[in-house]
Amino acid sequence: MKKLTFLVILTSMVIYSCTNQGEQVKTENPFLSEFNTPFQVPPFDLIDTTHFIPAFKAGIEQEKAEIDAIVNNPEEPNFENTIVPFDQAGEILRRARVFYSLNSANTNPTLQRIARELTPIMSAHNNDIDLNQGLFQKIKAVYDKRDQLNLDQEQMRLVEIMYRDFERNGAALPEEQREELKKINEKLSMLSLEYGENLLAETNDFKLVIDNKEDLIGLPEGAISGAAEQAKQFDMEGKWVFTMQKPSWIPFLTYSPKRELREKIYKAYYNRGDNNNEKDNKLLIGEIVKLRDQRANLLGYPNYAAYVIDNNMAKTTDNVYDFLNQVWEPALEVAKKERDEMQQIIDAEGGDFKLASWDWWYYAEKLRKQKYNLDEEELKPYFSLDHVREGIFHVSGKLYGLQFEERTDIPVYDPEVKAYEVKEADGSHLAILYIDSYPRPGKNAGAWCGSFTSGAYENGEKIYPVVYIVTNFTRPTGDKPALLTWDETSTFFHEFGHALHNFFADGHYRTTSRDVPRDFVELPSQIMENWAGETEVLKAYAKHYKTGEVIPDELIEKIQKSGHFNQGFNTVEYVAASLLDMDWHTIENIDNIDVNNFEKNAMDKIGLIDEIIPRYRSTYFAHIFRGSGYAAGYYVYLWAEVLDSDAFNAFKESGDIYNQELAAKFRKYCLAENGMGEGMEQYLKFRGKEPSIDALLEKRGLK
Repeated sequence: MKKLTFLVILTSMVIYSCTNQGEQVKTENPFLSEFNTPFQVPPFDLIDTTHFIPAFKAGIEQEKAEIDAIVNNPEEPNFENTIVPFDQAGEILRRARVFYSLNSANTNPTLQRIARELTPIMSAHNNDIDLNQGLFQKIKAVYDKRDQLNLDQEQMRLVEIMYRDFERNGAALPEEQREELKKINEKLSMLSLEYGENLLAETNDFKLVIDNKEDLIGLPEGAISGAAEQAKQFDMEGKWVFTMQKPSWIPFLTYSPKRELREKIYKAYYNRGDNNNEKDNKLLIGEIVKLRDQRANLLGYPNYAAYVIDNNMAKTTDNVYDFLNQVWEPALEVAKKERDEMQQIIDAEGGDFKLASWDWWYYAEKLRKQKYNLDEEELKPYFSLDHVREGIFHVSGKLYGLQFEERTDIPVYDPEVKAYEVKEADGSHLAILYIDSYPRPGKNAGAWCGSFTSGAYENGEKIYPVVYIVTNFTRPTGDKPALLTWDETSTFFHEFGHALHNFFADGHYRTTSRDVPRDFVELPSQIMENWAGETEVLKAYAKHYKTGEVIPDELIEKIQKSGHFNQGFNTVEYVAASLLDMDWHTIENIDNIDVNNFEKNAMDKIGLIDEIIPRYRSTYFAHIFRGSGYAAGYYVYLWAEVLDSDAFNAFKESGDIYNQELAAKFRKYCLAENGMGEGMEQYLKFRGKEPSIDALLEKRGLK
C-alpha cells in the first residue's frame, strides 16, 4: 500500500542527528524507505544508532497521518476504507522496530539510553491509537454491520479481532477512565524496561573467579576451557571465570564436587534482582502488579489474570489453576522420590548434610549415571551445533520439503550471526532465517525467536518473513566446535518450531497472519522437540564431531530410557513458577507488598519442597515482568504440551514420523491459517478430536 498521505514529510531522505559526542552527522536514514537489500532484510551495515529516534518519530507522524485519513474520510465506513488501511498502516514503524530486537540480542549503553527515550514516546503513541475515539467509532460501525458486508471468513475474523482489541485496550471506556488508562500504560512500559535493564546488569555483574586449579576438579574439559576463555575476555588470563550464562553455571552445578562453590554460584543466580542494591527489582514488581490490577479493574475484570486468560484457550483463571494442580500433585510426589534417592547417595558417601537446591543438579547427574549409565559428556560429542542445525533442517525438509542455503551476501547485526535463505520444495523463496547462537554481554539470557519482518500481503503482493532465532549455547573452545547438551539440542528444535510458524503464517492481512492465543503459540515450537529424540532422526544428525560416527544404538537407548528422568524436578520447578505467576496476577491485597514474603507464602501454600525453588523467582521472572507477553500466561508451555503430545501421537500412530500428509494438514490449519479461527477450532481441523491431559502425564512419566 503506497503511503501517499505521507510523501510530503519525506521529501528529503537526509536528516541531521547527533552522535554521543554531540557533533552533527549528515546521513541517510535507511528506515525511511524500503530496504534496498536482498529480500529486503534490514541493512545492518548501514544502520547507525543515530537513525532510531528520527525513524520512530517519522514513523509516528506517518501512522498518525494514515489514521487521520481513515477518521476524516467522509464516506461511510466499510471494510476497504477502514479495516484494510488500518491493518496496513505504520510501514516506517514496522521497519524501525528492528531496534527492539537489537536491544534484546545485541544491546549496549547507547541502545539502552535510546530505549529509555523511546519507551514513553511509543507508549503515548500506542495509547493515542488504542484510545482514538474517531478510529474506534469507524471500526465499530463496520463491526456492527459486518453480517451485511458479504465478507469472507478471514475478513470477518479480521473485523472481529480488530474490534475486540480496541475494546480490550479501553477504547469503549468513558473519557476520564481512558485518561487514567493512558497513564497506567505509560508507567508500566517504563517499569518493565527498568526491570529488564536491572536483570541484565545483575546477570552480567556476577563472576565466580577461580585461581586455584584444584577447584576445577570434576568439571568437563569444555567447561574449563570455556571459563578460561571467559577469563581472557575480562583480562584475567591464567584464571577461570564462571558467569550467570547457562552454558557456564549449569555445568558447574552439575559436575563440581565443591559444594561451597556450587552454593555461591547458585545463590548468586537466584538472588538476581534481590540484593537490596540500585538494581533491586522488588519495588518495581510491587508497582507493576498494582498497576496491572488497576488496569484490569478499569476494563471490567476482577484481576489481571482474568483479563489475560479471557482471550486465551483456557478462558478462566479457575481452568488454569485446575489444570496446573492436576499436574502439580503427581509431579510433586515424583520429585519427592527423586529427592530421597539423591539423599541416599549423599548418605552412602558419608555426606553429613541434607540435600539443598544447589546440590540437586550435582546429585541428579550421579543418579542418572547410576540408573542409566548415562553421562551428559558422553553425549555432547554427537551434538555439535552444526550437526544439530543440519538435523533440524533435515526434519523440516522431510516434513515440509524445505531447503536451506547459507547466504553470506546478507548483512548481519553481529559477525557471529549466520543467515539462511529458506526455500519451498519447488525452490521458490519462502523466508530468510538468522541464527544467533552464542552468549555475549549485550544479549539477554535464554532463547527466543522473532521476526524483523512478518509474513503478510500488501496490495495482494506477498511480503516474505525475515525471522531470527537467538540462543545462548556453549561456545566453541580451542579446536572443539560448539557441543550442545541434550537440553540445548531440544531448545534449538523448540525455537525452530517458532521459526516454522513465522515462515508459514499466511494470513492475507497483517492482523490475521499470526493471531493466536498465547496458550496456542507454543504448540508449533514444542511439537518440534518430539522429533529430536526419535531414533530415525538421531541417526540422521547425531554424529561424532571428530570421527563422523553416527550415534550408537546403545546411547540412543540410554537417551530414550532416561526420558522420564528428573521429570519430577523439571515439572515441579516449572509449575511452581506458573502458579507464582498466577498468584501475582490474581492478588487481592495489592498495598505494601513484600515480594519475598508473598513468594514464600505462595510456595508454602502448594507445598513446594525446600530442595527445589521455582524455575524463576519473582525478581528475575523476565517472562512476566520484563514485558507483559507471558504475564498470567507462563502456564502456556504446559498447556501447549498437552496439544503437542497429542499432535505428535498422530504422526506416531500413522507409522511414519515424517508423514507428509499429516505435516501438510498441520502446516495448513495450525501454522498457515492459525489466525482464521480460535485455537481449539484450528487444532480440531488438524486432529479431529480434543487432546487429553493423559498424553502429557504419560510423556513426563507422571502417570
